Amino acid sequence: MRRNRVATAADFAYEGAMTQTRFDIFLACPPGLESALASELAENGFAKCRPEQGGVTIKGGWAEVWRANLQIRGATRVLAVLDRFKCQHLNQLEQLARQTPWPELFHAGTPVKVEASCRKSRIYHDGAAAERVANAIARTALVAIRDDAEITVRVRIDHDVVTLSVDSSGEPLHKRGYKQAVAKAPLRETMAALLLREMGYDGRAPLLDPVCGSGTFVIEAAQLAAGLAPGRARGFAFERFASFDRDAFMALRNRAPHARSDAPCFGFDRDPGAVRMAKENAERAEVSDRVTFSERGLKDLKRPDCAPGWVVANPPYGARVGDKSAVFGVYKTFGAVMRDQFSGWRAAFITTDEKMAKATGLAFERTSAPIDHGGLKIRLHVTGELK
Repeated sequence: MRRNRVATAADFAYEGAMTQTRFDIFLACPPGLESALASELAENGFAKCRPEQGGVTIKGGWAEVWRANLQIRGATRVLAVLDRFKCQHLNQLEQLARQTPWPELFHAGTPVKVEASCRKSRIYHDGAAAERVANAIARTALVAIRDDAEITVRVRIDHDVVTLSVDSSGEPLHKRGYKQAVAKAPLRETMAALLLREMGYDGRAPLLDPVCGSGTFVIEAAQLAAGLAPGRARGFAFERFASFDRDAFMALRNRAPHARSDAPCFGFDRDPGAVRMAKENAERAEVSDRVTFSERGLKDLKRPDCAPGWVVANPPYGARVGDKSAVFGVYKTFGAVMRDQFSGWRAAFITTDEKMAKATGLAFERTSAPIDHGGLKIRLHVTGELK
C-alpha cells in the first residue's frame, strides 16, 4: 500500500492550502453522531467527508488540520494520518515505521508518546506494537519517548493493516477553555454541539434549556449564533510540530467572527449553584450578553417573550443522577409544560429509556439512532412544532 507523505514546512502555507500535499485526516466523535459531524464538516467547506465508525475522514493538508481543530464544534480530536501499510510481524513493523518521515514532523528532542491498538491481526499485543513504533520514531527523529508527553502518535492495526497517525489536538477538543465549573453528570461540549446539529438547530432561532446544569447546551448554541470559533481560547498539540507556521495560524485564529443571528438563549435550573456556574461559564465563553440563566424549577417554567424557537433538554436518566423510578415524573412534567407553555416551539431531549420518552406524552417527528455517551446508549427525540 502506498503511504501518505507527511507535508513538510516547505509545503505549508494557509492561503496556499489547495496546492499543498493532501492526506487523510480523521475527526473522532461519539459513535452514532458521525453523520452530524460529516454535515458540519461539509458546511464548513472540508472536502470528501467520509463517515466511518467513530468519526469522519476528510482529505486535506496541515491547513485543514489547523482549521478543523479551531473551527469544528463536534469533533473530539483530529488525527493526521501519516502512513498506512500491511504488516504481520513486529520486526517488520519497526522497519517499515522507520520509513515514515518522522523528522519532517517532529523537532529533535520533542517529547512524544505512542499508543497502539490491535484488532484481528497477526500483531496482537498493543504494548509491543507501541514499543516498536516508538523505537522507530526515536531512532529516526531523535525525539524523547515519554509517557507524559503532550504529543501522541497512534498506531492502529486492523486486519494486518497498520495506520500511523498523530493526534494534532492534544487535550480533547471538548475542553474549550471556558467550562471551569460543572454540575452533576455534565454533557461534553462536543456532544452538545453535535446534538444541536442533529436536532436541526442552526444558531438562527431562540433556544431554551429548562434543566441547564452548567449551561453547556445554551453556551454552545450562543457561540454558534455569535460565530465564535470553539477552539479560539485553547492551545493545540500541532503548535509544536515542525510543520507549524505560527504567523499563518494566528492570521486564521484572529479572523473576525461572522455572527449568524442575535437570537437569545435561555437556561433554567432549580439548583442555584448550577445557575451560578452557568453564568460564570458564559462569561468566560464571551456570550454573557447573549444568554440568560435563571433559577427556576421545571414545573414553573414559562415561555419567554421572544419568537418561537427550540427547547432542548438533557434530563436525568436515573443511571447516574437520581433514582430511575423518580425520574419518570420529570419527563411527565416536561411534556406537560411543553404542551401548556410552548405552542409554536419545537422540543428535543435525550434519554436512555424509551419508556421515559413516552412518559412525556409528546409526539416525535423523529428519533435518532443509539448514540454512545460514556458507556450509555442515548437517543435524541425531536418533536415537530408543538400545538
